Amino acid sequence: MTDERIEISVQATPDQTDTWTQLARRCEHLGVRALLAADHPGVGASPFVALAAAAAATSTLRVGTYVLNTGVRDPLLIAADAATLDVISDGRAEIGLGAGHTPAEWEMTGHTRPSPAARVRRLRTVATAVRQLLDGSTVPADDLAALREVSLQAPRPIQQRIPLLVGGANPDLLRWGGAHADAVGLSGLGRTLPDGHSHTVSWSPQRVDAHVERIHRGARAAGTNPPTVEALVQQVVVTDDRHAAAAPLAEQLDTPIEDILAVPYLWIGTTDEIIEQLHTARHRWGITRWVVRGDALDHAVPVLNRL
Repeated sequence: MTDERIEISVQATPDQTDTWTQLARRCEHLGVRALLAADHPGVGASPFVALAAAAAATSTLRVGTYVLNTGVRDPLLIAADAATLDVISDGRAEIGLGAGHTPAEWEMTGHTRPSPAARVRRLRTVATAVRQLLDGSTVPADDLAALREVSLQAPRPIQQRIPLLVGGANPDLLRWGGAHADAVGLSGLGRTLPDGHSHTVSWSPQRVDAHVERIHRGARAAGTNPPTVEALVQQVVVTDDRHAAAAPLAEQLDTPIEDILAVPYLWIGTTDEIIEQLHTARHRWGITRWVVRGDALDHAVPVLNRL
């Protein structure tokens, strides 16, 4: 589908200053595309504060959220934080937005978690407003249930357009992302389980086909080029026997091993086999960007060195 270069980003969270800035510098040295921070109010670090520290320790590494919970965050504050990060990073900021899935995050901020459809509607509203504010437009008060029209006069971002990613698997979200976002992130995660953090998964190449088709359908309807497709890697296992390594997970999920080894959310095998998988996913689904978690970076280095 595309001959674009394959790029790898790292999602991590800080525990202390020196290890976080060291990670940022290491990512930059290795040629990682971006350092990304998750958003889980109450149980995780503030993403924009963490990313500002990473930006100050580097000069070329991109920095971004992955992803903000739009259900509990105000669009003007998101836009102001993103613009400030862009200024501090000298034009290296990105912003990733999601619909929010963790019930506790809603409850601790005075809300009851809405239905999936309502959460996606909220994401569309917030993402649209953030895009408009960063682009210098004024958002009518009625669009955001505000008391007056909303604008971001300062700070103004350095980039003409801060890249916007939306992440998720909801069909409406994927179609909207295909029409309006610069990138769409696929994680392979399904319904949130009762613990509020874990998810169901249903992994097969055919489901990835359907997700990508929805993204492209949204782009076609809007008359735009499809956005970049990005995959979040849930596990990295470097092994000489990928079938044996995949067997327990295949049994746990009641999924054929061939499907486990084909989906983009798992890297299992030798470095050569993982690289072959990346190229296969690029040609089948147009996936050109991958996100690995910080604790998997050591395993990803041989792959990075070969791209």
